[in-house]
Amino acid sequence: MTIKQDRMAERIQEILSELLLREVADPRLQNITVTEVKLDRELMFANIYINALAEEAREAEVMAGLERAKGFLRRETARRVRIRAMPELIFHWDYALERGERIAQILEKLDIPPAEIEDETTTEDINE
Repeated sequence: MTIKQDRMAERIQEILSELLLREVADPRLQNITVTEVKLDRELMFANIYINALAEEAREAEVMAGLERAKGFLRRETARRVRIRAMPELIFHWDYALERGERIAQILEKLDIPPAEIEDETTTEDINE
């Protein structure tokens, strides 16, 4: 992304996070985190990646709540960003946190023996 896209994406992420935290009353959207915002080159579409901090949050419910609140979120974001044409908001569930957690669990289960120490004479012979 260009510098302009990066700045705009960062600003949109801040605003959406604040709106979801303070101004959206839908209980399905409690504890939602905006993990990343990606803008296309023309600034027409904003791909918003979200995740729920609460374990009981269901992806389908959260996505339905976001679709319902999309108009409000876009209007309020446009008002605060002050951009000529506000990009269309496209919400995606971010699976990165879950993947990372699953990888960490798999790594913990692995039984890897410690590396064997090489014979000191072998390394000395190589160094000479």
